[in-house]
Amino acid sequence: MTTELDGIPEERQEIAFDVKAEMKETQRALRETTLMIEQSQGEVSKLTQRNAAITAHLQQVQNQIGDTPAEEIRMAYDSALDAQQRLFVMRGQLEKLQNDKAHYERYKIALENLQNGGPRSSSSSPQSSGAGKGSLASVEMLINAQEAERQRLSRQMHDGPAQALSNFILQTEIAMRLLDVDPTQARDELGNLKVSAMGTFQKVRNFIFELRPMMLDDLGLIPTIRRYADTFKEQTSLDVNVTISGNERRLESYLAVMVFRAIQELLGNAARHSQATLLKINVDLTDDLVRVSVDDNGKGFDIDSVQEQSLGLKLIRERTEMLGGTFEVDSAAGKGTRVMFSLPAKKQ
Repeated sequence: MTTELDGIPEERQEIAFDVKAEMKETQRALRETTLMIEQSQGEVSKLTQRNAAITAHLQQVQNQIGDTPAEEIRMAYDSALDAQQRLFVMRGQLEKLQNDKAHYERYKIALENLQNGGPRSSSSSPQSSGAGKGSLASVEMLINAQEAERQRLSRQMHDGPAQALSNFILQTEIAMRLLDVDPTQARDELGNLKVSAMGTFQKVRNFIFELRPMMLDDLGLIPTIRRYADTFKEQTSLDVNVTISGNERRLESYLAVMVFRAIQELLGNAARHSQATLLKINVDLTDDLVRVSVDDNGKGFDIDSVQEQSLGLKLIRERTEMLGGTFEVDSAAGKGTRVMFSLPAKKQ
């Protein structure tokens, strides 16, 4: 009995079996994640309505604060805070699920490309073998890039919110011990705890925004780029200018994600390595293309060596070319860097 893998080298057969198993697991995870997103969206909708009602009640209490008992005021504020926290957590969970779904969808496409260009091909010619190797390299590069980003966020979470939460526990214990001994100092400790909590809350929101900004789904690419540039400027103290030209419009979801992630990666590279003080983002939307360029006035680099070593640049180039676009880097020592790419983007 013959099979479609007969005549194919054993090593490539093993890859084919691994890819098939990985595809099956990815499809299962994608189905489960899609179902969880639907459930979470329903919960977010309910919490949003509840939050709006509680906020309206709180506004009413504030307008009649002189005639409202202190206990009712406290309960109104507690309810509003609880509703906001629940909504924030649920939105964060929904964003994570949406990010997971996008990851599974991209991974599924990469696996399909690997299947079509690799061991399942009817020809075992050198060209076919080369296609399989190229697809496998694409999958490896995608996985490595995702793991590098997860490691970066893991370090940031450990050094930021995780450490802050440990400090919260210590501050809370101190305040509890001081309540009976020195209420004034206990109040000061609680005030410091509130300030620390607000700062940590903002850091967590920034992490969630980096993972998957809800604005990208709600408002589209251009407002998200502008918001991200403002946030990036605050966090790094770099001057970031955004210029939008052409017919501003919403893009297909996969294109919006691709462009946003590319800009995010390029800004991060510039902040970490270029020693730049000024970054310029240009987005031009024509009837059938989206053109993007990111310029910095940093120290520049040798293009051949850096492109070979930079996983982020490799991944942007790979994704751009897979979508039928173009990618170009212009840089030299002491002359800054410009990264440009364009993607087909017909009007919907």
